[in-house]
Amino acid sequence: MADHDGVPSSPQPPTVVALTIAPGSRLPTKDVAGVEVEAGRGIVGDRYHGTKHRHVTVQSLEGLRAAAEDLGAPIEHSGTRRNITVSHGEIPSRPGERIRIGHVELEVVRIAAPCRLLDDWISDGARIVLRGRAGTVFRALTSGPIEIGDRMELRP
Repeated sequence: MADHDGVPSSPQPPTVVALTIAPGSRLPTKDVAGVEVEAGRGIVGDRYHGTKHRHVTVQSLEGLRAAAEDLGAPIEHSGTRRNITVSHGEIPSRPGERIRIGHVELEVVRIAAPCRLLDDWISDGARIVLRGRAGTVFRALTSGPIEIGDRMELRP
């Protein structure tokens, strides 16, 4: 895609397309239009709120679609139990890397490893095709709201 001068335009930044919380372990997830994030604690109302480091998980819809193609079965964003799904792009995965979603700054803790339960919840083989595509675990550095449509930006 090019702008009016024929110069390639920059791609649109990833945006939040889904927000999911679960009030407890193994309880069903719930799609919501917005969440409130507390620095050092995570998403209010989510099962991991108040844990030491696992405050927010982020995945890419683009990655889920690629995994679904490899699996030969659909993978819904909520099936992975990640909190935030962005439209596209790579999710940072090296500890210490930072992103901002809306007004909330997040720092990578580790890659979110797909658990064996995904084979039961999604389809046999889901855990394997989701390796490296199941998102990243972040700690919340600042507080604030995150809503559908908010942009994800890489931070220095």
